[in-house]
Amino acid sequence: MRIRAITEFYFSPTGGTRQTTVAVARAMAAALAVPMQTVDITRRSDRRQAHCFREDDLAIVGMPTYAGRLPNKIAPDLRACLQGRRTPAVAVVTFGNRAYDNALAELCALLEARGFLPFGAAAQPCRHAFSDRLAPGRPDGRDLAVLAAFGRQLAGRLQRGDLSRAAVPGDPDAPYYVPKGTDGAPAKFLKAKPKTDEARCNACGICAAVCPTAAVNPAAVAEVPGLCIKCQACVRRCPTGAKYFDDAAFLSHVAMLEAQEAAPKSAAFFAGASREPAACGKSFGD
Repeated sequence: MRIRAITEFYFSPTGGTRQTTVAVARAMAAALAVPMQTVDITRRSDRRQAHCFREDDLAIVGMPTYAGRLPNKIAPDLRACLQGRRTPAVAVVTFGNRAYDNALAELCALLEARGFLPFGAAAQPCRHAFSDRLAPGRPDGRDLAVLAAFGRQLAGRLQRGDLSRAAVPGDPDAPYYVPKGTDGAPAKFLKAKPKTDEARCNACGICAAVCPTAAVNPAAVAEVPGLCIKCQACVRRCPTGAKYFDDAAFLSHVAMLEAQEAAPKSAAFFAGASREPAACGKSFGD
């Protein structure tokens, strides 16, 4: 099967999903000797444009895991802006060292419903948006090398015309993961929003510019009148460290994760009809 071009899509508020998706896409583009374009749909304005694909295109779509599934406020935008026509696709999800749960199954189901053929899929641990203690530095160089090897493996399958659906685990309609606090009880922080240290803030406006839901008031950045999805883009990207969360339930959940989910997790790769992870070199599964 001949591919004319590759498009990589990603929603990546803190950068890990971007790195992961790019590693797979670049390896496939090099192996297939075709051009590649990037579509970053992190900002709300970038999710309003429709993208339609043909049978000889290849789409590589990357999304983070939020509470065990795709971000529920972003998935509808992804669904609306993508349209395939029996277009080969690779589904990529990232997770903050706890688990990807049903996110990969949900992404594959979404792509299929929009006319794509998800013949490859991957789930990659990344530094958690909430804490530097969870998967610090990931994806690291070793991760990126394995992701590239997986991309080359998928390119070979594509050249052989093997587009059998990647058999990923999970239930795309399963309930969301319920965050817990250090006491084991559900941690309810849906209404939590970032605070601003006025002494540090220089009103540069970066937090408003990078917010995926345009929740921060650009004219008064200490105000967050819109919907906050706790992605931490404003916290991670603030050049003066002025943004932070102080919600007690949120902080309790972060502490629980740091206590219980600090052990390094492995990536998972799926290609074709087998439910066994695809072989991507000796480093897989260590």
